[in-house]
Amino acid sequence: MSSQNLTNYKRYHPLFHFFLLPLCLIGLVLAVIALVKSPAEGRMVHILLALAFFLLFNIAGLARIYAMKVQDRVIRQEENFRHYLLAGKPLDRHLRTGQIIALRFASDAELVDLAARSVAENLSPRQIKESIKHWRGDHRRV
Repeated sequence: MSSQNLTNYKRYHPLFHFFLLPLCLIGLVLAVIALVKSPAEGRMVHILLALAFFLLFNIAGLARIYAMKVQDRVIRQEENFRHYLLAGKPLDRHLRTGQIIALRFASDAELVDLAARSVAENLSPRQIKESIKHWRGDHRRV
């Protein structure tokens, strides 16, 4: 697996991002167009089809959001534990989730100082990632 850095850490799931979501969106658009153009007597089928694609699109999006929220919670716990092992104390409670998620890319040598700096200077997740000198890849996130 190639090493991660600031320019290539984002991950796309091809089946989800390039197949499922686009097809749901195309289906929804086509169903709405068919609904608008349909005669009054056949409209119920088109309403149900548009509703079905709307629900499918939302279910797919929610499934992705829920999975990401669970991953965020796991990352918070992993990084809190890693910080505890390195510094003997948990992460500062003022760190926001986005900051902690960004800190996961920092090497063990950088984590403690960068976490303290993140709180003191209220660094954004992007600033934290830009401050990392020795990138630690996260190849398991979906």
